Amino acid sequence: MPEVKPYRYDIVGSFLRPQKLKEARQQFANGEIDPAALTEVEDQCITELINHEKEIGLQAVTDGEFRRSWWHLDFLWGLKGVAKYDYRQSYKFHGAKTRTDNAELAGKVAYNPDHPFFKAFKFTKQVAGDDAAAKQTIPSPTMLFRDNRSDNWPEFYDQRADYLNDLAKAYHQTIQHFYDLGCRYLQIDDTTWAFLISKLNETKDQPEEHQKYVQLAEDAVQVINGALEGLPDDLTVTTHICRGNFKSTFLFSGGYEPVAKYLAQLNYDGFFLEYDSERAGDFSPLATIWNKRSNVRIVLGLITSKNGDLEDKQQIIDRIHEAAEHVPLENLCLSPQCGFASTEEGNVLTEDQEWAKLKLVEDIAKEVWD
Repeated sequence: MPEVKPYRYDIVGSFLRPQKLKEARQQFANGEIDPAALTEVEDQCITELINHEKEIGLQAVTDGEFRRSWWHLDFLWGLKGVAKYDYRQSYKFHGAKTRTDNAELAGKVAYNPDHPFFKAFKFTKQVAGDDAAAKQTIPSPTMLFRDNRSDNWPEFYDQRADYLNDLAKAYHQTIQHFYDLGCRYLQIDDTTWAFLISKLNETKDQPEEHQKYVQLAEDAVQVINGALEGLPDDLTVTTHICRGNFKSTFLFSGGYEPVAKYLAQLNYDGFFLEYDSERAGDFSPLATIWNKRSNVRIVLGLITSKNGDLEDKQQIIDRIHEAAEHVPLENLCLSPQCGFASTEEGNVLTEDQEWAKLKLVEDIAKEVWD
């Protein structure tokens, strides 16, 4: 199995939940089954998923995020100092309303050695075996910056710098523990950069307001690089820059140019970038990242996960070569633009269409790079 990650054809992480898993989660919510019964169904569905992932030739496999309701909140709730609360408003997706769950600081942020994601990864690693890389996905620490999640930091810290340092430390220790459990491929999912694209564009003519988002970007670089500092050399850590993914809708639009200089400062081994629609802009910002980080791989999310219509193969190949005008072809890879179910509701396509999308990604990648 090739050692270089991200792989030429890769995945973002989440998969549509099977019907029996949806039913089991509802039964659990209704008090009709206990946690052990739910875990048994989750184990069965994850085993079937990973076996299918390996059967179609994926070199990196995930558990589909089947044990989560949200791609981000379930993880954040597992950190010390973070609590669950009712946001009482939906996240502002274009065309759909979410549930109102949220996270907030309830104390100083710290690593939780009993985080439930550790046990979940051990099962994924066991099922993946030696013939596929068990890929762990977690939300970025920057997800605590937004949606009122840490506006109350002064209740627990005298200085914001102390809060940011604790957050970076908690993430560093968490990632290190995943490594100790056998993880060699970890992906940090992040909608903050897409949020900043929108805000930096909107406030260009408002210097004081604009500076708030510049500071947020600088804080993000500090915390992420602090979390990554000193990790083992044989651990690949990538990021997925997401524009929002709920029931096939989205949150943010705009090209990567406003944040490219910040992305170039992040010490990731790879960047999964969404490029499935005109909302993502052109490929020119890729050069800003590559010029400073020439050893990274950039994964082009050219195949949409938001609907089941298969893209034209030649058009995708042409777009890969267009991107190669800004980044060498050997530094590029291909994946779906996002996962297929960032929340348990899932996107508007079928499981058969989901797998057809992944087969298209593989076929195109083999034609371009083999």
